[in-house]
Amino acid sequence: MIKALEQGTILYHGSYTAVVQPDIVKCAKNKDFGQGFYLTTDKAQADTFAKIALQKAYQNYLLDSSQDFGVVSAFKYTPIESLDIKTFETADSHWLRCIVAHRKSGKFAQTVRDYKHYDIIGGKIANDNTNATIMLYMSGGYGTVGTPQAENTCISLLLPERLKDQYCFRTEKALSCLTFLWQRKIKCM
Repeated sequence: MIKALEQGTILYHGSYTAVVQPDIVKCAKNKDFGQGFYLTTDKAQADTFAKIALQKAYQNYLLDSSQDFGVVSAFKYTPIESLDIKTFETADSHWLRCIVAHRKSGKFAQTVRDYKHYDIIGGKIANDNTNATIMLYMSGGYGTVGTPQAENTCISLLLPERLKDQYCFRTEKALSCLTFLWQRKIKCM
């Protein structure tokens, strides 16, 4: 179960480079909860993200192959009153539709509109290990996309009890709640 963010929560971001001041403009758009700066409360998950980000940076020619480390940056969360936050406590059909809507343009367009106003969205992470299951769902492999049968099949195959958390900071107001604490290198080779 995913908890709502609380005052003083420490969050981690894994990347191929240190991130001291997050910039939403530089964030990818078609991620699980839309464009934003993604963090987790799980250090091991952040380490994994750093390694994956390094591999993707190589593949996209953002780095030469001499860099053999990723970087985990840590932030402290201090909320402000006017934040609009959505937390999916579990991997359910609403969570799945939100992910599909943000990953695949034109799918569940109303869902994108419904979640557009949130500053932060949190929930289970649909990571690279679960990507094949979600892609099969999006292509109709479990039945008609959006039906309870297809959604339930997909969610059960994701083993949601094993999925870690993620929080997407989607606005400048949300980013203002983060204070950079430290960074550390993760050896990847």
